[in-house]
Amino acid sequence: MIEQDSRQITSPLPQAGGVGGGLPGLRLGAALAAALALSGCVVAVGNNSAAPPPLATNPKLAGMQYLYGSAEADAISRQAWNALVTYAADRIRRPQADSVVLAQGASLENPRFVPCAGKRPAAVFDVDETVLQNLGFEYDDLNGRPGRDFNTRWRAWEQSDGHAVLPTPGAAAAIADLRTMGVTVIFNTNRDDPAGAARVIDAAGLGPAVHGDTLFVRSDTGSGDNKDPRRWQIAQRYCVIAMGGDQLGDFSELFNASAPVAERRVRADGSRVAALWGRGWFVFPNPVYGKALKGSADDIFPADRRWHPTGEQ
Repeated sequence: MIEQDSRQITSPLPQAGGVGGGLPGLRLGAALAAALALSGCVVAVGNNSAAPPPLATNPKLAGMQYLYGSAEADAISRQAWNALVTYAADRIRRPQADSVVLAQGASLENPRFVPCAGKRPAAVFDVDETVLQNLGFEYDDLNGRPGRDFNTRWRAWEQSDGHAVLPTPGAAAAIADLRTMGVTVIFNTNRDDPAGAARVIDAAGLGPAVHGDTLFVRSDTGSGDNKDPRRWQIAQRYCVIAMGGDQLGDFSELFNASAPVAERRVRADGSRVAALWGRGWFVFPNPVYGKALKGSADDIFPADRRWHPTGEQ
């Protein structure tokens, strides 16, 4: 599920023109000038009005340009999927004793993992902005009427037919490859509606997804947004050899414990955890929403790494 708390509710981008795609006043003026010219009249047109201010850039746009429009984000997504499939194939050839799901009671400093114990292999994925892109919802968020209730819009989106989504670049081929290897693909999402989630996964060409078997939703374990209980439930049946997500909470709820920006980054860089990135845990890009989009300039830039040209401040 898309997270509301990370979003900035702002006005949509101003539309360049009225009905028909142009500025009505300018169209009328141009037509009048053309008619007078054809009649042989010479008209001097004065315009004493101030020039309009430049269009404001919606702060949401840059992240959407990158994630949904750029070749770079496309390449990063495919890179992650390719690496995941390669890693999974190696795990199938050379089985290991443990899954990549942190066991109950484990910590990021002292990680312990659920043992495989002869279980069948599986890969577990978040849904939104991991296996599929919510293009329709994000378009509405950018250009729709401001001030609407987020939860109402999201419920409507969950119940939609799925025509306005796409698989993330590389997802369809990678998921097909995993299934061909004998890896069960399981979706673990914070969406609320299991039927809607299954429908949209099918619409993106990534199904089937069967609720309670290969699809788990927010309400399944009574733990709310915390995905750990669902992961533990999955790991009781399967040897989870790979996980993918766009938020660190897609790997462990331990990452979601309240912490300053710098400390959260330290958690991901810990010596025991860092070895998992690209080796069981695979992160997909998302500069549009989520817990990553936090922090002021002072939070982001270390004090001893700040710079201005000499004499400027």
